[in-house]
Amino acid sequence: MVLPRFVRPKEGDGESSPNLYVANCGPAVGLSYDTIASVFSSFGGVKGVYAADESGARVIISFLESTSAHSAFKALNGQPCPSLGGRSLHICRSILQPPFSRVNDSVPVSLIASDLNIPGLYLFHDFISAKEEEELLQAVDNRPWKSLSKRRVQHYGYEFCYDTRNVDPKQYLGALPSFVSFILERVSSFPNINDPADLDLDQLTVNEYPPGVGLSPHIDTHSAFEGLIFSLSLAGPCVMEFRRYTAGSWASKTEVKVENPDSCTELSRKAIYLPPRSMLLLSGEARYAWHHYIPHHKIDKVKETAIRRGSRRVSFTFRKVRTGPCQCEFPQYCDSQG
Repeated sequence: MVLPRFVRPKEGDGESSPNLYVANCGPAVGLSYDTIASVFSSFGGVKGVYAADESGARVIISFLESTSAHSAFKALNGQPCPSLGGRSLHICRSILQPPFSRVNDSVPVSLIASDLNIPGLYLFHDFISAKEEEELLQAVDNRPWKSLSKRRVQHYGYEFCYDTRNVDPKQYLGALPSFVSFILERVSSFPNINDPADLDLDQLTVNEYPPGVGLSPHIDTHSAFEGLIFSLSLAGPCVMEFRRYTAGSWASKTEVKVENPDSCTELSRKAIYLPPRSMLLLSGEARYAWHHYIPHHKIDKVKETAIRRGSRRVSFTFRKVRTGPCQCEFPQYCDSQG
């Protein structure tokens, strides 16, 4: 079932909306949806009461008429409501948006990498067991996290600098932690790895994504890392989109990250579902020429099914730091050659 998606409107845009966001109200505070609907229906017909998030303490009240929402807002916002146990309600306007914009509106989501037909892209389901997943999560949660604006990270081997999208090979943090040793051994079974030296992975970034937080479209800087990038998904699922742009629209930049991707000319867009415990490998064309991107969604649409992301998604991204210029076959996308 596809659930309605409500968001807070921009200033001045929500006056005609029939929907209200109500905090301190919901099953988590002992109020059933039927009770809430009954109380708010005194202001006019109620179309539905929906969970605003996973907390159970915030709801969306959807009226049939915007005038009803306006009356309820004036009467109850910031005021104790005797019919709801005397709770003070905190209310703001809310508007309805389509549940799946961007990746899900026009890009079908595949379950296996071969369906995407992107050379060098591989996805291995159940790469680790549920017990191994639990142990990995426990290991990183016992280590200090570094907070970014929307997510938390840990770096091992070499620290990744987000300002330059590069690493300083002279700033060595030490060997990768022992709790990932079994992963490094297991990736040796991956197909089409021509040089065993490519598996001498020495940099690990652990990302923790809260619900709704994704990743901007980018290609990992060619001059920073060698040709294999492994990404292990833990705890929660997501959809990853791949975009191939015309090089002329952005290749003059040394940083191969698209801040406003919709302004660029795209050759192709493809998407794949990454379940927990799966390992993604980017190599060759997939690594060097395709931007990868995680849409900022709380719900993804996969094969006509709505899949809600978990309370967190944790990724382990393994790479090998490059010590010389990149000499790949995609110079139009390469900061070393471009």
